[in-house]
Amino acid sequence: MNRSRLLDVVRIVVAALVLVAVVVAVWRNWSEVSSHLHEIAGARLLGAFVLALLAPVFSYLGWRVLLNDLGTRLPLPAGASVFFVGQLGKYLPGSVWSVVAQADMAARLGVPRRRTGVVGLLSILLSVLTGAIVGIPAVPLLLARTGEVRSLWWFAPAVLLVLLLWPRVLNWGIARALRILRREPLEHELTAPAIGLTTLWFVLAWLAAGLSILALADAMAPERSVTSMVVTSICGFALASAIGMFSVIVPAGVGVRDGLLAVLLGALMPFPAAFTIVVVARFFSVVADVVVAALGWLWARSHHLLGARAERRKEVAP
Repeated sequence: MNRSRLLDVVRIVVAALVLVAVVVAVWRNWSEVSSHLHEIAGARLLGAFVLALLAPVFSYLGWRVLLNDLGTRLPLPAGASVFFVGQLGKYLPGSVWSVVAQADMAARLGVPRRRTGVVGLLSILLSVLTGAIVGIPAVPLLLARTGEVRSLWWFAPAVLLVLLLWPRVLNWGIARALRILRREPLEHELTAPAIGLTTLWFVLAWLAAGLSILALADAMAPERSVTSMVVTSICGFALASAIGMFSVIVPAGVGVRDGLLAVLLGALMPFPAAFTIVVVARFFSVVADVVVAALGWLWARSHHLLGARAERRKEVAP
């Protein structure tokens, strides 16, 4: 067995162990989890799910801006099909399956694979960077585990991270990274408007997902201060997710994001209540990804971008 196959096996085993651990934890704490779940009104659950559904939509709009800037303007339905269906690849063990899937589908629309691949990797980079910026205010809470906002020292590193989004700095960093990896440079540098608009869409994606957590957390701990709830829910979710995106050995940061978020929320409420929010939030994010991917799949299927019909179409193309 070669090294690549061995690493894939390790990732699958780790992902399976994480999944088993989550299932066992839910089973052991189900009586407490279910009792806390009843504390959340149906309308609030629906609102939280709608917010969770908006997050991948905003991420797609940011991805599309980057693709446009590098020379390909896909119609909204076609681009959504490529992005949302490809995004399901993040649930496979590994770190680039979503990028590979997006590049394969986009190629059937005439988009160069390299361009789609670069855009996919840039999207991951900017998503992590914006997530870290939004999440930095929660770092003191994670370290102190008090749930109370008492310091503003996080402002300085947040400013430093924002500077990384400065067009000249970001383009220099991308060019340097591609040179180190012995890859061809970008077709042209990213423009300032594209960087700014992409950043805006990604920040909105983090805010939508964080507000979904806030809607659930407020039902569990309504007596807590607004500042603590906002920082813990919105910033804490972004921080936990950004850290989870570095854990390429497990799919979609499963376990890492959830554990960190549970620790943060556990400072504001009983741990079973925090665990309930984490389970519901993970469920909502998975369902949201499946819903938008299903819509993208239907469009792709009707336009022969998937499966054997797509291959036949490529064979008869001039």
